[in-house]
Amino acid sequence: MTDDKEFTTIDRRQALRGAAMAGAGAMFLSPGMALAATTDLAAIRKAAEAGREQSVKRIQDWIALPSIAAEDRNMAEGAQYMADLARDAGFQHVEIVPTDGHPGVFATLDAGAKRTLGIYFMYDVKQYDASEWSSPPLEAAIVDRPGFGKAIMGRGAVNQKGPEATFLAALHAIRAAGRKLPVNIVLICEGEEEIGSPHFKQVATKPNVLAALKTCEGIFIPASWQDKSGNVSVNLGSKGIIELELVASGEKWGRGPRGDIHSSLKAMVDSPTWRLVQALQTLVTADGNTPAIDGWFENVRPLTAREKALIAESAKNGDEATQKKILGVTHWIDDLPYEQALQRLAQEPTVNIEGLVAGYTGPGGKTVLPGRAVAKLDFRLVPDQTRAEAERKLRAHLDAHGFPDVEVNVSGGYDPTEVDENSRLIRTELATYARAGVKATLNPRLAGSWPGATFTAPPVSIPAGHFGLGHGAGAHAPDEYYVIESTNPKVAGLVDATMGYADFLYQLAAIK
Repeated sequence: MTDDKEFTTIDRRQALRGAAMAGAGAMFLSPGMALAATTDLAAIRKAAEAGREQSVKRIQDWIALPSIAAEDRNMAEGAQYMADLARDAGFQHVEIVPTDGHPGVFATLDAGAKRTLGIYFMYDVKQYDASEWSSPPLEAAIVDRPGFGKAIMGRGAVNQKGPEATFLAALHAIRAAGRKLPVNIVLICEGEEEIGSPHFKQVATKPNVLAALKTCEGIFIPASWQDKSGNVSVNLGSKGIIELELVASGEKWGRGPRGDIHSSLKAMVDSPTWRLVQALQTLVTADGNTPAIDGWFENVRPLTAREKALIAESAKNGDEATQKKILGVTHWIDDLPYEQALQRLAQEPTVNIEGLVAGYTGPGGKTVLPGRAVAKLDFRLVPDQTRAEAERKLRAHLDAHGFPDVEVNVSGGYDPTEVDENSRLIRTELATYARAGVKATLNPRLAGSWPGATFTAPPVSIPAGHFGLGHGAGAHAPDEYYVIESTNPKVAGLVDATMGYADFLYQLAAIK
């Protein structure tokens, strides 16, 4: 059921869409196509509104089944559930694709159209500690989020089940409206995104999957990144990532204890924990802000003049104070001005410590000298770095600095992603946002990571990006949420976000 506030939001956006249709969006459409699209979208909106409660339940039911790759939890069940969702949405061919790790899902929906769109899904979610949440993370309760409206709260709500289920809602609405899909769809899904997609390439390069992907105009992951002003960023790339553990142990080192011993013995026994700390210190500059790994910057490509201009525009339109408040910070690195901080965000590779584990970490003290210490790290990579190059250089650096015993256990990762702003995928995103009256700013590079390079690099070689309306927050954190009833007239609720995906399909079918 849609409340009056959401109807008011819809009415306002319809006016904006009408203006955009005569301007930025319409330039890509013939008059006949524009009229057909407008007529179809009106019928699809009616169907989306009628199916809204079912769409909400689809998100809630999916959240109730957490597939957590890091814990090997519900992975087979998660793949099967994803396959069932695809069949229910109208995909004619659906298969679960085995890998050396957790399975993926591949599906195709042939509408007999001239163009084909790729969609990337993930069915896995991050771990959670229920004690940190204000609402149980698997109950998917409807809660109020001040400034945004009613939202579903739960693990995976925004990353990525809410946006993904909203895309499926668009397919349901098109079918319920008796309309034919304007494009064919290839869906590829994995269950290991949250551990660095270690086996995703096996899914994407399976012969029948690869052949289908290569027919696509491009591929995107559904997203919901509207801010309070309703604005969005269109990313022209993403940083790559490597996730790994560094392990120092008495067993590998040949010094220090093989297991925990009494701390009084530190006076005559080496410490693997301090060994790890010293190894970590060699990886970055003294302030911890710049990688110091030998040869790390050899292939780092500087920002282009165009990329710097886009960042300057983002800085001008951005809200630095609000961003700092959300992040809980008061300064950027080196007290940089906002524009320079954003440049650094796009330009710089990083070495980050996610966690440190050694010895006793419970209440009070326990006088032990640990025999093993582990650091969990992630490395963000920028063009023209590669994962393979970075792994080699890390191992060589540790060896050269006297730490051949420190283990490097890589769990996953992939190269940076780049997409041409003149590609049909990006132009379709911009046209769709324009029709919705949403201000879209080109962003040279997302500081976060996703396995888009699997698509942009050979052998697939298609554009890849993010697209979607709506808002959510708290990915990887407690109280993750996804807005379904917007009280902010500038931000899409569930129905408007559904229509954003539907309109994208029509735009892609018609854009020149």
